[in-house]
Amino acid sequence: MSSDQQYGYGEQPYDPYGQQPGQSYPQHQPQYQDPGTTQTWQGQTWDTQYQPTVAPAADETAYLPQQPAAPLPPEAPVAYQEPAAAPASPAPSGAEPGPAYSAPTTSGNTRITDAQRARAEGRSPIIDPGIQPAGLTAVLGVLLAGGAALGPYALLVPLVLLQAVTAAGWFRLNGMWPARQGIALAFAGGLAADAALLAAGRDNAPAAIIGTLGVWVLLTLVLQLRSHADPDERMYGLMATVASAALTILAAGHLGADPDAVVVGGLAVAVATVARALPLPTPVSVVVALLAAAGAGIAAGGFTGFGAAGAGLGLGTGMCALIGLRVAAYDYPSRFVHMTAGVALPLTAAAPAVYLLGRALA
Repeated sequence: MSSDQQYGYGEQPYDPYGQQPGQSYPQHQPQYQDPGTTQTWQGQTWDTQYQPTVAPAADETAYLPQQPAAPLPPEAPVAYQEPAAAPASPAPSGAEPGPAYSAPTTSGNTRITDAQRARAEGRSPIIDPGIQPAGLTAVLGVLLAGGAALGPYALLVPLVLLQAVTAAGWFRLNGMWPARQGIALAFAGGLAADAALLAAGRDNAPAAIIGTLGVWVLLTLVLQLRSHADPDERMYGLMATVASAALTILAAGHLGADPDAVVVGGLAVAVATVARALPLPTPVSVVVALLAAAGAGIAAGGFTGFGAAGAGLGLGTGMCALIGLRVAAYDYPSRFVHMTAGVALPLTAAAPAVYLLGRALA
């Protein structure tokens, strides 16, 4: 049966939304469609007898009487519990308990360095390099002794390494890093002193070293005058650069000294630094290191022309090595300082003693 036969021509079908004949919905108003309304297919025709279930309109449900809200049950009081403190890590044996430092946050706490923390806790500013830098110093001292026994050009290889580590370590010991220009300038001064010594010979070693040092001090002054930094910073950089260049140039004294004196001095410094790094009280460690240096001097003097006089040379170079270690241990040094200045300064500080005592005792 078609829809025309059911309602008749000209009649309007039943409108579930109450629309009057001749009345149309506005085009912008969406019509409601029940998602549950479906049309069933039977044979070849549409079943128009099925009438959809009409959901109540939104304007009819908007004015439903509101139900009075039931009062909420009273809240039960909650007892405040303090947060449990985290278990503190056990302090090492022999160490005094100190204040705990938390990790830095965004609420105002800032990260501090190990030196700042040690200074705030009132700990000693002296931190000895330890056994690992002492072992590297011993290896470098043995290389210097072996190179001196073979010849000046064989000695030049470990000497250049010593000068490079001295230049970098002194700048970092003074808290200036990175200072590539200053390190390069000081290292170039050491290379210039080596070249002057090879050209002038051992007899003219003092003139070659002092002349190179004077030229490099003047060059450092000229470069610092062209700097645009603050006056205080320029003065600080000038002093650090001059001191670094002076130490690097003085290390060339190993090349100008007597080869036998370099052998005795290198072995004495190697033994003294290792003995100083032993876990002993400081006074006992110093005495043991000096006695070990003197003994190494006697032993090395037996293989060279010094003989028993090697004890005095070994003792003098050992004292200079301990001074270099003390300088490298000052003012809360970092590990980088220990692995550079702590390795090089004992041998660098012993260079003048090797040259002077070697000429006096030979």
